[in-house]
Amino acid sequence: MKSSTKVVAALSAIVLSLGMITACSNAADSGSSSSSESPSSASSSDAGSADAGSSDAGSSDAATDSSAPADSGSAASIGLLLPDNVTERYASADKPYFEERVSQLCAGCSVLYANADGDAAKQQQQAESMLTQGVKVLVLDPFDGEAAAAIVAQAKQQNVPVISYDRLINSADISYYISFDNEKVGELQATALVQRMKDLGLPADAGILMVNGSPTDNNASQFKKGAHSVIDGSGLTVLAEYDTPGWEPPKAQDWVSGQVTKFGDKIQGVYDANDDTAGGAIAALKAGGITPLPPVTGQDAALSGIQRILAGDQYMTVYKAFKPEAYKAAELAVSLANGESPKADAQVKTAGGASIPSFLLVPVAVTAENIKDTVIADGLYTVDQVCTAAYKDACAKYGIK
Repeated sequence: MKSSTKVVAALSAIVLSLGMITACSNAADSGSSSSSESPSSASSSDAGSADAGSSDAGSSDAATDSSAPADSGSAASIGLLLPDNVTERYASADKPYFEERVSQLCAGCSVLYANADGDAAKQQQQAESMLTQGVKVLVLDPFDGEAAAAIVAQAKQQNVPVISYDRLINSADISYYISFDNEKVGELQATALVQRMKDLGLPADAGILMVNGSPTDNNASQFKKGAHSVIDGSGLTVLAEYDTPGWEPPKAQDWVSGQVTKFGDKIQGVYDANDDTAGGAIAALKAGGITPLPPVTGQDAALSGIQRILAGDQYMTVYKAFKPEAYKAAELAVSLANGESPKADAQVKTAGGASIPSFLLVPVAVTAENIKDTVIADGLYTVDQVCTAAYKDACAKYGIK
């Protein structure tokens, strides 16, 4: 009897030990998170597929920003789709800032990135690839705001929210829109041009060219509307006007070259919708022998545009603070991935009349006089980046050092 009692006791001890080991194993499993997509596993986006972004940025900004969504420890994949490579800002600002903020807010999240290279069909394929890979949110800057509605519809079928980034998609099903007051951008450009031409003592009915943005970009129509709201009542004569396909600088340059041949020195000002196409326009004016160069506007505060302003080739640009825009998009994306629905600051209507929860940032006009207090002060560029050897004297003239 005593020996059987000892056997039972020994068996009980073994069972109890096994139970404790199992419990410890289950507790460890429940405390960990797994991901089917990590930053290092995503493929390269340059060939048209999505790649994951990475950032070494710390989390101090997120810790000090009480409005930032907390890191839930999730491992969501977030898709970032940008429209083209001809616009300088996308590679230099939007993409790295977006990736940086996501990494600050959600250490386990990955960013899948692709650029459409100015091709709506390619952007559609890139979005489909991301949806197949299981992204939880799409942040979409559409090359074609009408065509991109098909991406939104497909994402909705898979319960994936879409943030319309910088350019508005004509769909009632986008979750948020984040951009700038784009009519205000056009107003700032046109107001600066009109005032500069007055300051130069040019005739009240002096002739100008208008080089607008892409006809497939909803923002371009808003820039144009804002510009016309000022120019149409200014007394200036619009000699000719052009909507630049795909925002491509060579196309803007070719068109302006034709206008130089036609109008010559009657061209006394150029409204240009962004810095990249402004570079093309200025090249055409120089090649056509137009001297002195007329005042030319721009937008995006591209480094090349800032340097042209310092050199006196371009009069102004519009600075849209890309970091707050990209950061806000990242914050919204992480919130949506966590199942949250932040309250918007505004409502913006699509071309179809749908009201979209929106966040609109404020653009700023930049001339040589305030480069130091805007793009330098905000850290968009360093003094060394702007003030290369060719621009040292101009930087000194405007106190940039």
